[in-house]
Amino acid sequence: MEEKKEEKQVSLPFFGIPRLIPFMKKYRKMLTVMVICGLAGTGVDIAMPLLQRYALNHFIGDHTLDTLPVYIAIYAAIVIFGAICNYISCSGAMTVEVSVNRDLRNAAFNHLQTLSFSYFNQNSVGYIHSRVMSDTSRIGGLVSWTLMDSVWHLSYLAGSVVVMLLVNAKLALLVITILPLIVILFSVFQKGLIRANRQIRELNSRITGDFNEGITGAKTIKTLVIEKKMAGDFMKDTHEIRQKSIRAARLRGLFSATMNLASSAALAIVLWRGGYIAESEVGTFSMFMSYAQGMMEPVRWIIDAISDVITTQVNIERLTRLLGTKSDVTDTPEVIEKYGDSFDPKKENWEPISGDIEFEDVSFRYPDGDEYVLEHFNLKIPFGSNIAIVGETGAGKSTLVNLVCRFFEPTEGRVLIDGRDARERSQLWLHSAIGYVLQTPHLFSGTVRENLLYGNPGASQEEIDRALELVSTKEVVERMDKGIDSDVGEGGDMLSTGEKQLLSFARAILADPRILVLDEATASVDTLTEQKIQNAIDTIIKGRTSLVIAHRLSTVKNADLILVVNDGKIVEQGTHKDLLNAKGYYYRLYTRQYEDEATGSLLNA
Repeated sequence: MEEKKEEKQVSLPFFGIPRLIPFMKKYRKMLTVMVICGLAGTGVDIAMPLLQRYALNHFIGDHTLDTLPVYIAIYAAIVIFGAICNYISCSGAMTVEVSVNRDLRNAAFNHLQTLSFSYFNQNSVGYIHSRVMSDTSRIGGLVSWTLMDSVWHLSYLAGSVVVMLLVNAKLALLVITILPLIVILFSVFQKGLIRANRQIRELNSRITGDFNEGITGAKTIKTLVIEKKMAGDFMKDTHEIRQKSIRAARLRGLFSATMNLASSAALAIVLWRGGYIAESEVGTFSMFMSYAQGMMEPVRWIIDAISDVITTQVNIERLTRLLGTKSDVTDTPEVIEKYGDSFDPKKENWEPISGDIEFEDVSFRYPDGDEYVLEHFNLKIPFGSNIAIVGETGAGKSTLVNLVCRFFEPTEGRVLIDGRDARERSQLWLHSAIGYVLQTPHLFSGTVRENLLYGNPGASQEEIDRALELVSTKEVVERMDKGIDSDVGEGGDMLSTGEKQLLSFARAILADPRILVLDEATASVDTLTEQKIQNAIDTIIKGRTSLVIAHRLSTVKNADLILVVNDGKIVEQGTHKDLLNAKGYYYRLYTRQYEDEATGSLLNA
């Protein structure tokens, strides 16, 4: 299905340029100046053979130097004027290139922030990185330098043809026989070049993904001793892109060679016939030779430009496909009008959130799934409730949380927040009231302070200290080289997993959320850190609605309600005591886990 879509996109006119017009509009004044100066500079290049013709016919042919001073002055003025025009057009092209690159990357990055989790599940980091960096870079060059080159070269071709037709129509017609050949050859090679370059770009994305996995997974690669396998996979991808690149280069080389042969043959005809047609005027023949030779550069540029533009069309297709991707979770225009969006929130219209949650006849299946995970599920969670969600690894415990947080929308039914459908308000309104602590903690590059302030940018030092004290982390931070201003490294790699988890917890607390989500927050930490986090949980869940996804059942004994998940479905619900008395699935889970922990304690004694 995707291949059919891409083939259809190949036939779009103007190589996909219309898709870029919104990004070029804001630079229309600069582009206009560039084009005008480019045309003026090309006019100078066209005028040079005419000056040469005059010099040969008048100064040499007529054996007189009567107008030499005027000729020199005009010649110098034209050269200086051309240099100024070229400087302005080149400077403008560089400015437009970096500006369009910036705008495209900002647009792509910002759009990625609006997409739902399913997009990131379906596309690799390498693929997305290539869209944001490589594709935008090539497009920026297209709308700047390729545009200016097309102005220079095409206007030179057109101007030269016009002048030659006015001076000697017969000889001009011989020269312009080159142009139909270009159109014919282009139509022959176009589809093959597009297909080859698309394959190369996709392989390049895969290689970028290999790089990313090799760097981010370096520790795992070493501990599993799979360096050889990873290198083999990488070499396989690089070998494939080499083969595809060689094939594309051969096709492009054949295209270039054929075009050069055709243009050289046309020039040979001019040399052969031109000597007879313009033998009476040496200056005229010299002018035609200059134009004919000068036209070879634009012809060669057209050869390369067509190939480059074809290549860049693939980049345009991929970037615009990203920008055109719709999120599975979106706010309606009416909601955006009242509440704003993620980048332009209208907080003055935001109602305060209490924290009441209700599932009303909710059925849900994932976008790429066939089976329902929830069917006609109903549940009321009053504000201040502590809800635990338990089950084995991979059972689907995160589904309910994802629906509450609007990371996914219900397939049927409604999720109500404070009695209203969550879709009646903006995503940012809801997300601003949720504190989320992941099983695998993530910190951003920067200092401890900067990471904590992501939770609440306006937090005071006293509020920061209180959050750190709640999770027993203040002393850990103070022991760092620069205290709270110590750098945490990329992804927090300069800290232990437990330290990162505690700081993630403090960051969530600092946001003072009405709804707190803990996604197996103690699963990847040691026993001492788990106890610190558990003590903090008991304190901070008071006065909030909390959803705790837990693997260790001993941590949820005091929950107001426990939801038991198995194979993506809720199979039991109740308090800890009720579920144990029922002697069902929860009872078996708890008993087995208790036995495992008891055995482990005995062996470690």
